[in-house]
Amino acid sequence: MKVTGFSFIRNAIKYDYPITEAITSILPICDEFVVAVGNSDDSTLQLIKSISPKIKIVETEWDDSLREGGRVLAEETNKAFQAISEDTDWCFYIQGDEVVHEDYLYVVYNAMLNNLENKSVDGLLFNYLHFYGSYDYIGSSTRWYRKEIRVIRNNKNIYSYRDAQGFRKGDNKKLNVIPIDAYIYHYGWVRPPEKMLNKQNNFLALYNGGILPYDVEEFDYSEIDSLNIFQGSHPKVMKRRIEDKNWKFEKDISIKKYSLKEKVKQIVMKMTGGYIIGEYKNYKILK
Repeated sequence: MKVTGFSFIRNAIKYDYPITEAITSILPICDEFVVAVGNSDDSTLQLIKSISPKIKIVETEWDDSLREGGRVLAEETNKAFQAISEDTDWCFYIQGDEVVHEDYLYVVYNAMLNNLENKSVDGLLFNYLHFYGSYDYIGSSTRWYRKEIRVIRNNKNIYSYRDAQGFRKGDNKKLNVIPIDAYIYHYGWVRPPEKMLNKQNNFLALYNGGILPYDVEEFDYSEIDSLNIFQGSHPKVMKRRIEDKNWKFEKDISIKKYSLKEKVKQIVMKMTGGYIIGEYKNYKILK
């Protein structure tokens, strides 16, 4: 069984993406790794080259006209996916702010191995932890997606969907997936406040035609609706980054700033043991 990791990145240093940690977190179970490195204003290309000899780089030019719904992100994901060699069986997708804990690598690899010959399985579905403000808090409202596909079969009929959150196949069909007991640690909302502002301005520019929505000096983390304390351990590859954290964020988790809609969702979720009204599910779970 051959496994290839893939990702895309641009301006990783400028916007403080933990791309090195993202790649190295899954590299132990990847035979090779394809990264689409976009035209950057910093040393992102040199950074990616320095990570591992397993890495194959595809240098790309981002089409900044594809701003509607963040389509350029899916376009860059597809460039990396299309560059994966035909002899690969499974493709492990990781974004530049996502990391996998080393404790889950065995779970992921076994799931790929066990489903290798079951061609009805298009991919593997992961659970998510969304960190916010600092490495001590995780999002707890229904605004955060709970699951998404991060391993797909090497079927070039599959493509990145919308803003690259998930995947579809053929004529806009959802992928058939197997849920696995593994988590993606999403660190997209953990940066020094001034870098978070820069990143968010850049990111939202991909969706609104280049109009930057913020006219402040640093990002305000305090307006979040609901957080919980993270009780587990972080991936080992994140140790240095966490130790170097140079800002402070604290949140009274007893304070919830729920909208009426969110209050209803929370009540229903508690009454039903986890059902979320209107939850977006970009996949079909195989029974």
